[in-house]
Amino acid sequence: MTVMDRPMLEGAAPSGAFAGFVRSGATIEMKAFTGVSGDAGGYAVPREVDAQIDAVLKGISPIRGIANVVKVGSAGYRKLVTTGGTPSGWAAENAARPETATPVFVEIVPPTGELYANPAASQAMLDDAAFDVEAWLAGEIAMEFAKAEGAAFVGGSGSGRPKGFLTQPTAATADGVRAFGTLQYLASGTAGDFSASPQERLIDLVQALRAPYRQGASFVMNAATLARIRKFKTSDGAFVWAPSLAAGQPATLLGYPVIEAEDMPDIAANALGIAFGNFRAGYLIAERAETVILRDPYSNKPFVNFYATKRVGGCVTNSEAIKLMRFSVS
Repeated sequence: MTVMDRPMLEGAAPSGAFAGFVRSGATIEMKAFTGVSGDAGGYAVPREVDAQIDAVLKGISPIRGIANVVKVGSAGYRKLVTTGGTPSGWAAENAARPETATPVFVEIVPPTGELYANPAASQAMLDDAAFDVEAWLAGEIAMEFAKAEGAAFVGGSGSGRPKGFLTQPTAATADGVRAFGTLQYLASGTAGDFSASPQERLIDLVQALRAPYRQGASFVMNAATLARIRKFKTSDGAFVWAPSLAAGQPATLLGYPVIEAEDMPDIAANALGIAFGNFRAGYLIAERAETVILRDPYSNKPFVNFYATKRVGGCVTNSEAIKLMRFSVS
């Protein structure tokens, strides 16, 4: 005796394991929620939802789009950086070859924290078959994660979260003189403002970055600072700002793209309001590949909470690859 396939009755749950889980708590693939409590329970976000979150993050959190992002499998990520290369020397054809110095290694350990979001929706809304639950969930989590990431990558303390590049030690000394991990700043020439020749100070900022790093470098500033710079003109009346001539291409300043990051400080006395550098070489973001989500329909009835977490770390890896402008006299 065979069993005929029956059509779905009106009002039945929609197909798709994840959709069924989000709407009703139906069982889907189960994985450990944390690395130390395997029996606590948890659920892995399907690949298609996690991909949506990553795509939105790159648009909202600008530092993620220009930094070096690596996927890690644990919290113990380490990176070795050489600070002086491998020394060498010259010798005549029949001269002795004395031993040269060995490279100096520095271990980089990006501070890591748990990034989380806890959006809620009423059960009545989730029961509505016309509601796109997955798109809503991806959008809510992406917005929460992007705002937290954007602030941490710029000004994070490094305690339970990434260490932002603006929280690194700074000095006015050039490359090769500063201690490793200290970023170089250039003074604008006026406390809390640009000098009388602001475009010249911007050129100095660009040229302070050595040529190997200028390939792929970009400016980073907030919208208020950018509005000031867009009004600058050269002596012949030409704007130093060059608008984009093609869709999808960023506008340029002195030939380099400009990234708007609203977490950058406004122009003020001693503020580090402009960054210029190759962030792919200078800033590292280390993150777990998966976003983990736990459905909680009990603690906040009649709402259903979706507790999502993602482990993210970040820090400066090459202090020569990023330069800052400080709005000060010196």
